Amino acid sequence: MTPAPVIIAVDGRSGAGKTTLAVELAARLRQHHKVSLFHLEDIYPGWNGLMPGIERYVGTVLKPLSEGMAAEWTSWDWDKHYDGSLNVTLPAEIVIVEGVGAAAAPARSMLNAVVWVESPGEDRRRRALTRDGSTYEPYWESWAAQEDEWLSSDEVVTAADVRVQNPADGSAPDDVLRALMYLPSIASVLSPELSARRGLQLRSERLEATPDAALLFESLYGQSTNAVWLDSSNASAVAGRSQAAARSRFSILADDGGTFGQSVLHRSGTTQVTAGSATVSTSGPFFRWLDSVWGRRAVRAPRGYDGQFTLGWLGYLGYELKRETGGNDVPSPTPDAALLFAGRAVVLDHREQTVWLLALDAPDAGDWLREARTAVEAAAGGTAAPTASASGTVPEFVSRDSATDYKRKIADSQHQISEGNSYEICLTTTLEASAGNLDPWASYLALRSRNPAPFASYLRFGDLAVASTSPERFLRIMSDGGMRAEPIKGTRGRSADPDEDAALRRDLETSLKDRAENIMIVDLLRNDLSHFAIPGSVTVSRLCAIESYATVHQMVSTIDAHLRPGAPRAEALAAAFPAGSMTGAPKISTMDILDQLESGPRGIYSGAIGYFSMNAATDLAVVIRTLVVNPDGAGGRTLSLGVGGAITADSVAEDEYQEIRTKAFGVLSTLGADFPG
Repeated sequence: MTPAPVIIAVDGRSGAGKTTLAVELAARLRQHHKVSLFHLEDIYPGWNGLMPGIERYVGTVLKPLSEGMAAEWTSWDWDKHYDGSLNVTLPAEIVIVEGVGAAAAPARSMLNAVVWVESPGEDRRRRALTRDGSTYEPYWESWAAQEDEWLSSDEVVTAADVRVQNPADGSAPDDVLRALMYLPSIASVLSPELSARRGLQLRSERLEATPDAALLFESLYGQSTNAVWLDSSNASAVAGRSQAAARSRFSILADDGGTFGQSVLHRSGTTQVTAGSATVSTSGPFFRWLDSVWGRRAVRAPRGYDGQFTLGWLGYLGYELKRETGGNDVPSPTPDAALLFAGRAVVLDHREQTVWLLALDAPDAGDWLREARTAVEAAAGGTAAPTASASGTVPEFVSRDSATDYKRKIADSQHQISEGNSYEICLTTTLEASAGNLDPWASYLALRSRNPAPFASYLRFGDLAVASTSPERFLRIMSDGGMRAEPIKGTRGRSADPDEDAALRRDLETSLKDRAENIMIVDLLRNDLSHFAIPGSVTVSRLCAIESYATVHQMVSTIDAHLRPGAPRAEALAAAFPAGSMTGAPKISTMDILDQLESGPRGIYSGAIGYFSMNAATDLAVVIRTLVVNPDGAGGRTLSLGVGGAITADSVAEDEYQEIRTKAFGVLSTLGADFPG
């Protein structure tokens, strides 16, 4: 008897393309493994034998194979319509079983992975009849009825680990193999495939060009289902080599197209990865999943390239991931995380006025580099995108909290502080409206024009769109382990009158209350970074500095540290998540208080937007000044904007309420909307 094999079932309705997929998948796996392949069509006892065939398969084939023994089974003679010869299927390192019912309920306890293959009904019928000829045609309807009866009482589709929308273009086997690598149940046996995936080469081109970034994004990714633009939209206003200019040096444009493209959505403990036509679901904490795909140096940066992003994952982490970092589990209408893997991307270096085209070496890399080069040249030589205005009907926002409610919650926060349960509470609320016919892309272009910011971004994940003009860095971890957090606490509105504007800036600069708020968050972040930092490396290089943006002055501090060699980077990120500037201090007890005070989830707001690079670097912004457009589940769309402020013992309720109005003004005024109430 040999060791028990890893058994993969490829199931789906007749004509979905299971056989071709299983054969091609076996061929790929045979490069590193011994593989056996079994087809259920060899064992069904006739055209009415689906359920008896499943019973035969489970008892005579699957059970012995799962125990590492040879399976002896009787085939069906389709010409004589009777039992045929005795056959033997030997166990191997990997066994693939394929056919309708391969993952039926009685079989699933003996399977390591289930792949469910889907295809439109007409395509399935055409494929099946093309494959089996006229002999199948008289039985198509009766066989389909047996499938219907079986599926009505068997949850095989929802139990599948991997689901494939089979396009029959030859891409499904590679997509399924990529998806299978994410399954913990078989990851160890696929270690050769995982190693091959890490042995990647980066191709690059440097172009002397200053393209219009909006035109370039629309040209390359305007039709992409999933796309990300990490947009240093204030780069032209902060030239030079200051800290502000360094934060605004690079912009990144990417989607999940090409050979290596993937996307991931995480909701309440389930991570769903889509690789081309295949989607795989796994259970477990998001940060544990992130640690499995990020944190090791997999590629080298091109010579002469100063950016930290060398392809990888881009997107957002929502605030409700706090359930994994000491907070409560609060369900959100938006995914808790949404990322795409970019195997190719465009990076704009605003300081050097150059463009870097980056692509993992693949059969389609050359074509993409030519396409991207052409798009850059067109965007550099064409007419700049006009300053857009938010299109569509002006949204009418309602607030989750009225002015009275919000001020009452301020009093409740101060009571918690007086009881010693917190020192500072970042109390937030949400403004919501029907999105109507609002165009997220046009709205973002208007926002970036009116409120340029170093960490602006536009994200599209299917029907979900995120338009952010965040000025605040959450956390940067460089490839060499350097860490930096730059919390913002303290805000004043801008004035068109220079003297009044200067007075507002001085008022913020000299405010003891705002300095106290900022310093409390600095202390919190020093603690967060220290968990995985080299002892003694945590320093505060800038304390309570004032930075001015288009609509606000803000108080910013900088905390630096250096990651311990070998420390898990995803865990270091989790130790600091969510941003202390959006919770208060101490973080865990304050998050619990906030869940009691706030009337619903924050969703994407208060989370982080940025990238996780293949050289182990990350740079993440705090999700503030951010519009979210999300399907409402009933055919419409909702539009939301989160706002909030830090409450301390000496906060004045009216001042705090006016502060959230000030923070919302830049976004609302761009839409032509008013603060509700």
